[in-house]
Amino acid sequence: MAAGAPRVFVSHLSGVAVFDPNGDQVGRVRDLVAMLRVGRRPPRLLGIVVEVAGRRLIFLPMTRVSGVESGQVITTGVVNLRRFEQRPTERLVLGELLDRRVTLVETGEQVTVLDVAIQQLPARRDWEIDKVFVRRGKAGALRRKGETLTVEWSAVTGFSLEEHGQGAENLVATFEQLRPADLANVMHHLSPKRRAEVAAALDDDRLADVLEELPDDDQVEILGKLKDERAADVLEAMDPDDAADLLSELPEEDKERLLTLMQPDDAADVRRLLSYEERTAGGLMTTEPIVLRPDATVADALARVRQQDLSPALAAQVYVCRPPDETPTGKYLGTVHFQRLLREPPFALVSSVVDSDLKPLPPDASLPSVTSFLAAYNMVAAPVVDASGSLLGAVTVDDVLDHLLPEDWRETEFHGPEGVPDGRH
Repeated sequence: MAAGAPRVFVSHLSGVAVFDPNGDQVGRVRDLVAMLRVGRRPPRLLGIVVEVAGRRLIFLPMTRVSGVESGQVITTGVVNLRRFEQRPTERLVLGELLDRRVTLVETGEQVTVLDVAIQQLPARRDWEIDKVFVRRGKAGALRRKGETLTVEWSAVTGFSLEEHGQGAENLVATFEQLRPADLANVMHHLSPKRRAEVAAALDDDRLADVLEELPDDDQVEILGKLKDERAADVLEAMDPDDAADLLSELPEEDKERLLTLMQPDDAADVRRLLSYEERTAGGLMTTEPIVLRPDATVADALARVRQQDLSPALAAQVYVCRPPDETPTGKYLGTVHFQRLLREPPFALVSSVVDSDLKPLPPDASLPSVTSFLAAYNMVAAPVVDASGSLLGAVTVDDVLDHLLPEDWRETEFHGPEGVPDGRH
């Protein structure tokens, strides 16, 4: 549902079909999963519980939903078929929020929740529950005997978490607005027990982002306390280069077990990165840069650059290659820098504005060579190309900095913004 589209009441989604991009049915909606927030802030919608063949319930994150309508849900692609397990911070919308007694803030009157509405936030992939459809009258009264009305989420109480609760659920809700690096700083200073509780309460994508910002010892400790299936899910959500770095810290037996549990495509990317020496271009690179074919337009390139999940360094340039356009690609033709894209008409082909003069890095280029390359050409990312001319990935400046700074830099030099609690009290 695009920004500005009408909201959808969740009762209309119960049982509707879920389709993949090709139009094939994946399953049917059985519930929605939300995370409550402290105070009266609307809950964040995390995903959808889908029943697939064999009556198995799986979890479909909202980040993998491209369309929500009263009659159907469309996914963006591959669906993880692991069985759904509800986590401590999660609430089932149909199963736990509907038919609940809550209080109208303005009058203090008790009402019954009949339905709630979801809407996607403008210019973001996040979804919220923003409206509540309630019925006045005593609990258990027939619906026709009570007046119904739709109110803002903030107009009722009885859902949200207590402001000063001590559980992991409250802690996660309190720190929801922190950047991953700042939340990582908080978690680093928690006790191991508390750190494990918070990690268990975070959703996969959020935990993956935080793990990428933690010291190696914390990463290994947290991953080791997760069930294998969940650990594999979190590794899939991490950037492939970060997942490879983390797996390289594990014993060979544990590493292989987790790789086997990962989705084959994700595991293949990580295995490829593990085959390179750590402090080389191949070991530093990500396998997911923006790759376009020569006949793509500038408009196509800008649409890819605008994707919210991309880091600024990866969004700084696109790489033009012949098919296949997933790494390792066909022949690498060159790079188009973001600023050049802004200067060209939308209908121009990227092949007409490609920079082919800059020699790419080989996968065995040493860390000093990579650093010198970025510094000499004022780049924030660089293509990595093998001897056959195929693009393998891209090295970004943040990954280079991670290896140039002292090993304990996250512990000795890293501080959250002023006013962010460090979790020690």
